[in-house]
Amino acid sequence: MSNTTFDEIYAKIKEYDTIILHRHISPDPDAIGSQAGLGRSIKLAFPEKRVLYAGVDWGDLTWINKGDDIKDEDYKGALVITTDTADRPRVSDQRYDMGDFLIKIDHHPNVDPYGDLYYVNDQAPAASEIIADFLISQKMPITAEVALPIYAGIVGDTGRFMYPETTAHTFEIAAMLAKTGIDLTQIARNISDVTFKQAKLQSSVLDYMTVDKSGAAYAVLTQADLKKMGVTTEEASVTVSTPGRIKDILTWSVIVELEDGTYRVHYRSKGPVINGLAAKHNGGGHALASGAKAKDEAEIKQIFAELIDVTNKYKEEHE
Repeated sequence: MSNTTFDEIYAKIKEYDTIILHRHISPDPDAIGSQAGLGRSIKLAFPEKRVLYAGVDWGDLTWINKGDDIKDEDYKGALVITTDTADRPRVSDQRYDMGDFLIKIDHHPNVDPYGDLYYVNDQAPAASEIIADFLISQKMPITAEVALPIYAGIVGDTGRFMYPETTAHTFEIAAMLAKTGIDLTQIARNISDVTFKQAKLQSSVLDYMTVDKSGAAYAVLTQADLKKMGVTTEEASVTVSTPGRIKDILTWSVIVELEDGTYRVHYRSKGPVINGLAAKHNGGGHALASGAKAKDEAEIKQIFAELIDVTNKYKEEHE
């Protein structure tokens, strides 16, 4: 199976009466934005079709889009499309394979080429940018309703256009979306605003931070920490970018304990490639932003040792 084309994807969309859109678990703005942007445009282009959004509503991202209550029977004879989801275990709602036909649209390295068709561009900074390219290529509707989630997804996954994957094409897409009349300021505020409790947690993560002389760092947030601050596991994600503001930190992991006692590992980097490290721990992602899992404190120590090693090697190569 090889990468498909936008024309083939469009032909499948035209063919099916019910289309169910999935994204990844623990979603970010790009996951929900790519899902919602595609779904809203499909509904405008084909009002007679049923378009459903899989995945539970997530924290403070419901301003982008909300999920639907989908029944098993809805998958019968349906087209299923996943967006921004590199591998099958991370698909939100594992009924994604109950439909008649499955398409994957993604921008992560194609480590799991699942689906009857897949379109993967791992050079794109956001899945939402791919969705915009698809809609433009097929002359599908891009109204303000469609543009809002797509723009939010691009802003989220480019770090407000700061990350190196951002290109001139990204700004061209952003300009096109802006022309629909979406409120750019409000979208930026929605993405960046935090509650007072989250702000306090962002500050405290630096107190928990261990920084190696290499420039690698990590911090662990336990369930006790979150409960003390009155912050949910989902809300704790605001801490992930905080260490990146420290000049001496080159790579870092913010590690959040889950309710079952395991840990969600967030990797970030200013240069060293870290998605290979994430792959060793049941994860993956982008070169400078990835996620993984850890079962216990021993694995966390291993993760930090690996992070130090890759950081030292990077510094040796760039000195």
